Amino acid sequence: MSPQATGTRPRPTSLESDRLPRSGDSGSPLGEPDAPAPEASRPAGSPSPGPIRAALARIGSRKVRTHLGTLAGVAILGVLLWRLGTGVFLDGLSRIDGTSLLLALGIGLVTTVFSAWRWALVARGLRIRLPFGPAVADYYRALFLNAALPGGVLGDVHRAVRHGQSEGDLGRGVKAVVLERAAGQIALFAAGAVVLLTLPSPVLDEARHIAPLAALAAVGALAVLLALRMNRATPSRRGRKLRGVLAEAREGLLSRRNGPGVIVSSVVVLAGYVAMFVLAARVAGATASVAVLLPLAVLALLAMGLPLNVGGWGPREGVTAWAFGAAGLGAGRGLAVAVVYGVLSLAASLPGLIVLVARWYTGLRGRSRAAAAPAPESGHGPTGDYPSEASVEKYAPKESARLARSSFPFSAEPSEGRPMTPESV
Repeated sequence: MSPQATGTRPRPTSLESDRLPRSGDSGSPLGEPDAPAPEASRPAGSPSPGPIRAALARIGSRKVRTHLGTLAGVAILGVLLWRLGTGVFLDGLSRIDGTSLLLALGIGLVTTVFSAWRWALVARGLRIRLPFGPAVADYYRALFLNAALPGGVLGDVHRAVRHGQSEGDLGRGVKAVVLERAAGQIALFAAGAVVLLTLPSPVLDEARHIAPLAALAAVGALAVLLALRMNRATPSRRGRKLRGVLAEAREGLLSRRNGPGVIVSSVVVLAGYVAMFVLAARVAGATASVAVLLPLAVLALLAMGLPLNVGGWGPREGVTAWAFGAAGLGAGRGLAVAVVYGVLSLAASLPGLIVLVARWYTGLRGRSRAAAAPAPESGHGPTGDYPSEASVEKYAPKESARLARSSFPFSAEPSEGRPMTPESV
């Protein structure tokens, strides 16, 4: 029977096998591997991307975006060192004493406690558990990580993920931190707008020119959104998702139960940041009044919100040096104030290092005990820094189920040493 009739492929002869290329060969006498054809991944006839488009795609990659803020902060610090010299940094550091460090720790305690209270309120509004004591400890740890690591936000990311994982709801844990930070930024923008529009500052004229245009733009955008919402018959999937997010934000920040506490805590935290800036100005030798320093502090705090820094350093120093120079107080003095503020803020977050080491040591001891102890028969539920009371009720065997099992006929245990007969039941 021929190979065509059986459906099998004929084996090549020895001469044909010598002429056929092997897998991985290019068919050339040298046997070089085949290079992947780039045209296979693109449709036929499509032009190859140019060098400009390839460069833009590389700049927009995730790795470059991750390090862009750090590079920007380093560049700003390098320009300041080049223009003003290192003597300003050293002068600011030499003026810090023990009294200023103790005052910074006290101000940091007040701002951290009220920030943790705001976080707990927002978490309660989102129906996720967050005790006040662990909230203060985690907030201290986040502040230290923000000050010690590049980017200035890695500590907040860490506390969001840890809280969400501990409660078994990562999404709500992240939302609680985002809304808590948004509440602080909204308070800063509102108070900053009032201060920059009323008190003398380097940007007073520009702020008064921009404020009406910004108000008109906001009103126009709100009118467009309302018109789109009224003309849309059925809301889209994205609209429903956005509506759910806004409902959660309203419940966490503006509800009757949480709204007053969020407002009070945000005002106290903002006042603490301004007090820290005034303390840094006094330590650095600035003798201007608080009314003169208040707009400069608002500008510095707004610059600190930019994610282009190295552990908080970068835009704050540049904006403070420019603001002090424009106000007639000297750019060098402004840079010294920013340096002292950064050191005092780092000192105020040092209790977070204690929390970090204590949590690491506790976790290390827990792992060693778990390795030495026998493994439990069954364990479920979320584990973390915030043990949930519902996990015990959810995964514990029900009393009714145990009674039902014991009421089955012939339910005597073999360990009793007697046969399972009707008389033994």
